[in-house]
Amino acid sequence: MSAATVLVLALLEMPPDAPSPTIPPRDWPLWAEALSARAIELEILDPREERLQHWEELAGDLRELRRRFQTLKDAPPLADARRLPDRRTVAELIRINRVFRSSLEARQAVETDRRHWYRDVVAETDELHRIWETIREATSEVYFVSVRRSALKRLREMLGPVAYEAGDWPPHLPWWHFLTHY
Repeated sequence: MSAATVLVLALLEMPPDAPSPTIPPRDWPLWAEALSARAIELEILDPREERLQHWEELAGDLRELRRRFQTLKDAPPLADARRLPDRRTVAELIRINRVFRSSLEARQAVETDRRHWYRDVVAETDELHRIWETIREATSEVYFVSVRRSALKRLREMLGPVAYEAGDWPPHLPWWHFLTHY
């Protein structure tokens, strides 16, 4: 690893509020290119972002990249998103989840003697919805890499590391209630 690479990495690994280096404007293009390349490699900067473009914005851009480095240092790599179901499948599962939830609420209003059961099923349906929304966020290429990696990190926290690593995604509906209820 070259000395310049080590220096750039050290700049990104510093606490977000650490002082920014004094870089003369004439040297800015080389620094910007090195910082940008390393931040993209670390998956804390999306190539589509317009950061590190202007010397005057160095302090704010560096603070944001340092914050992302700290936040995402234990996040899964973006490549993990390829293990998730495709965008259309996820959208359809979420749609079905919401239709199911609406039907539960309608039935709950009529079947008041089972309102506790319905309340539990609605709560679990909502939890599954949160998980699938997180999957949608992780797989949506319209989001920058930092947003997608944050979603992968939240997904791993929601599922637990063992289920996450195994690719054991939960169903979109709490079907287990119907195995025991009827």
